[in-house]
Amino acid sequence: MAEGSAKLGARADLVAEVASYVPAAVGADCVRVGVDGVDGAGKTFFAAELASALRDRGRPVVEFSVDGWHRVRAERYARGPQSPVGFWLDSYDYPRLIDEALTPLGPRGSRRFRTAGHDVRTDELLWPDLVEAPAASVVVIDGLFLHRAELEGCFEFTVFVDVPFEVTAERMAVRDGARGDPAHPAMRRYVEAQRTYFAERAPWSRADLVVDNTDLVNPVLVTGRLD
Repeated sequence: MAEGSAKLGARADLVAEVASYVPAAVGADCVRVGVDGVDGAGKTFFAAELASALRDRGRPVVEFSVDGWHRVRAERYARGPQSPVGFWLDSYDYPRLIDEALTPLGPRGSRRFRTAGHDVRTDELLWPDLVEAPAASVVVIDGLFLHRAELEGCFEFTVFVDVPFEVTAERMAVRDGARGDPAHPAMRRYVEAQRTYFAERAPWSRADLVVDNTDLVNPVLVTGRLD
């Protein structure tokens, strides 16, 4: 096997191992899996890989992102466009996310939920029709700040995707045209908010598993509450 193929196989093996730890469903209840990490950590891609690995194991899977549950722009930037406090406190509409998605997908829930409540591109609030998750689904949800206090008890299993700010800033520069230096003033809103999250919640200590995703072709399963 070529070296590149071996590395890709190593990543697939790690994702498959993470999938093996996702708890079994209890009856028809869903299993909510949160994939947390800072901007640029690769959590959305990892969540998609994890969903695919779970399907390979024969499990029904539902996927959505917390990015579909932003608050409207006027509320997100009410403290100023560069405010880290605003990014930390005002980015997401947690009451709607909980009431319209996480609770119905939780234990003894109806499994009828909305996939999103806001379009960040148009800034429109959304009220899509409710959809019903299949019985015993694994619901894979990616996003920022998933271990914050408002969301305690909203997941049966969580993964924290860990990558240094120096690396995530470079990825954001490629992806979004952002500054590639986490110390640049233009990055302050995001980096300082995420440092506040780290200081208040230490998400790596709350996650069931931590994945070091610094090397995209060879991530490492580091630690977690399953140890």
